[in-house]
Amino acid sequence: MKAFRLRQEMNGIEEPPGKTWFWELQAGVIDAGRCIQCGTCIAACPSNSIGIDEDTNLPELVKMCTGCSLCWDFCPRGGLRYEALWPPSTIGAETADGPVAAEGAVVRADAADTYWKITGGPPGDGLGAVIDSYAVRAGNRPDGAQDGGVVTALLIAALAGGEIDGALVTGPSDDPDEPWKGVAHLATTAKEITDAAGSYYNQTMALAELDLSRYDLPPKPRIAVVGTPCEIQGIRAMQSRRWPTGAHRIDAVVLTIALLCTKSFDYRGLMLQLLAEDRSIDIDRVSKVDVIRGRMIVEYRDGEVAVDEPVKNFHGAALKGCDECADFLGRSADLSVGSVGSMDGWSSVLVRSERGRRALDNARGRLDFRELDTPEALFRLDAFDKRIAFDSLRRSFDPDAPLFIDYAQHVADYEGTDRAPVVLDR
Repeated sequence: MKAFRLRQEMNGIEEPPGKTWFWELQAGVIDAGRCIQCGTCIAACPSNSIGIDEDTNLPELVKMCTGCSLCWDFCPRGGLRYEALWPPSTIGAETADGPVAAEGAVVRADAADTYWKITGGPPGDGLGAVIDSYAVRAGNRPDGAQDGGVVTALLIAALAGGEIDGALVTGPSDDPDEPWKGVAHLATTAKEITDAAGSYYNQTMALAELDLSRYDLPPKPRIAVVGTPCEIQGIRAMQSRRWPTGAHRIDAVVLTIALLCTKSFDYRGLMLQLLAEDRSIDIDRVSKVDVIRGRMIVEYRDGEVAVDEPVKNFHGAALKGCDECADFLGRSADLSVGSVGSMDGWSSVLVRSERGRRALDNARGRLDFRELDTPEALFRLDAFDKRIAFDSLRRSFDPDAPLFIDYAQHVADYEGTDRAPVVLDR
């Protein structure tokens, strides 16, 4: 890396010691096909030197790089050791007899200790730090809501109660050439939150939208962020290390909601290629896209099911960097929400912090609660996600090494059960 070509061409000037440049992130993550499009590098840059390439939707350098290293340090596929962000578990690992409490576990507080690792130790065991867990649904679900409509209800309650000034959510693109493409934006009204209900299966470079300068907000805004676990990882890491972050207001984030996630997709590859072109789906007529019980379901507005296939048929459009992630459960968030573990029409909610508990309590009048239907499904899918990540890490050192996990066979085994992998839930 230190002999990277672009730096050799920088006017022959000798490199200062200790520098890490954007070009190293570009070579090691972006050009290597490992970028997960979270936007952390853009939000972390103190000189606002990183933007989004309009053609590729990937990070690009838009002005002089200062070599501060922060884009690399906080990238979940670069220098960030994201599992060090996971609070110690309050629920232990699954055994042959089912999930057990992690009694007697010695929990170290030093995140630099080798104790903190993906493959072992209480911080990585079980469901993570969980104060409470429920199956929840909104009493009044908006049209287009995914599963229980819980996230929409939570955000509207927080906005109405004055707890937040807006929420970073994903809504539909207003570009007619990008049907069913999710884009990140800040919703500041109940209607804007409701209009963003439902799931989109592409990443959005969401954290780049934390430049709040174009929104009418108080001088010290309070923002909720709804995102994938990798996006929450970036936020939590940046909040743990204070420094001037340029235009992006990481300090404004007061509530994080992670959507349970095992994979996200490239928009063009999934919606335009595999659906519109290969399967002749009229994207403009689509009312809902869902991945549940191991199947990709696409419905038209008239109720016709346009696609009902195993999700493995669409893995060619998945982001390759997702294979490296062992954080299906969003362990760094205040709340984790998804469909795995609950019956149809309900959402599983894991309360991970006091801020998360307050947000859920504020919305109780809008929600119905019950116990999780199949909590063991969360344990099983989380364990599988870790094995995939470990496999990916091992093969990064030895590309010819045999896979420990046959993902396609795993999905086939889980089809028709309530333990099937789910890609992205709300």
